[in-house]
Amino acid sequence: MASHKIRVIQFGLGPIGQSCIRTMLSKDFAIDLVGAIDIDPDKVGHDVSDILGLEKPIGVVISPDAAKTLADTRPDIVVHTTTSFLDRMYDQLMLCARAGVNVISSTEELSYPFDRYPELARELDAVARENVVSILGTGVNPGYAMDALALMATGVCTEVFKIEVNRVVDAGLRRLPLQLKVGARLSVDEFNEKKAAGTLGHIGLVESVRLVADGLGWPLDRIDEQLEPVVSDRQVVTPYLTVEEGQVAGIHHSAKGYIGDNCVLDLDLKMYVGAEEPRDAVLVTGDPPMDLVVRGGIFGDTATVATLINGIPSVLNATPGLKTVKDVPVLRAFGTKWMREAVGV
Repeated sequence: MASHKIRVIQFGLGPIGQSCIRTMLSKDFAIDLVGAIDIDPDKVGHDVSDILGLEKPIGVVISPDAAKTLADTRPDIVVHTTTSFLDRMYDQLMLCARAGVNVISSTEELSYPFDRYPELARELDAVARENVVSILGTGVNPGYAMDALALMATGVCTEVFKIEVNRVVDAGLRRLPLQLKVGARLSVDEFNEKKAAGTLGHIGLVESVRLVADGLGWPLDRIDEQLEPVVSDRQVVTPYLTVEEGQVAGIHHSAKGYIGDNCVLDLDLKMYVGAEEPRDAVLVTGDPPMDLVVRGGIFGDTATVATLINGIPSVLNATPGLKTVKDVPVLRAFGTKWMREAVGV
């Protein structure tokens, strides 16, 4: 990692991108925000401080011209938060890589793109290697709660036979885009129409299955995926919307990986408005068995931002190419209170 302050561009200023900037500004002894990219006409031309509601300008103006911003600022890394789908932002990644800039991205399909987009993955890896940069897709899920945490749990096992991961998320505590993405407030018929069109649900569950299997060297024969609505049995009011009894509150999404007839990976996600007893749980059937539970669950919005910012040093230290979280060191907190005090800030 560079000894100077890490020069960072924020690419995408939606809710997560804005939270990333706030976190970076709180770590200004280690991070220098040098650019911001977004195509939203309501944001372009504004100082970042205007979008964040800060009292004083910080001197970073939002630009729609990614190529010019990369050339003018010469960053060490781009924090990328634009879309969940790799094929929609592939050109953005290629632009960064060809400019010689590392990337850490919240794009869910980038977490393990080798099966869904094998050709795009090969091209990204080749261009990254050619330009001596690294590209990493991460986040809370995929990237941590249902894959990296499961892999980490196996580190003390001499044998592993099966892994079960259960994540229960109260979507009512999350941002509006996520509530809409899981279908909150839809009728069951509307849910099924959007499901058929592939326009709702959690993105990345199959990527998590493949990531864990690859990390353990397990040759899966097939993956079975199911997505069903969770129908609310009562009225639930969030800061953004109201779900009535009988309307869809969210999703029950599962993916199971098989070797032969044996289910060896079982990932189960319930994400809906009003979910009770939120939690993240990993159960490893092995020697020794492991049973991990995060009571209350991992709060996704904060954790997503944390994985992106905490992953910056890992990406800068990685060998060139397209990486997954299994290829880089275990993420750890970066720029904490004690680190600031140690450097006299």
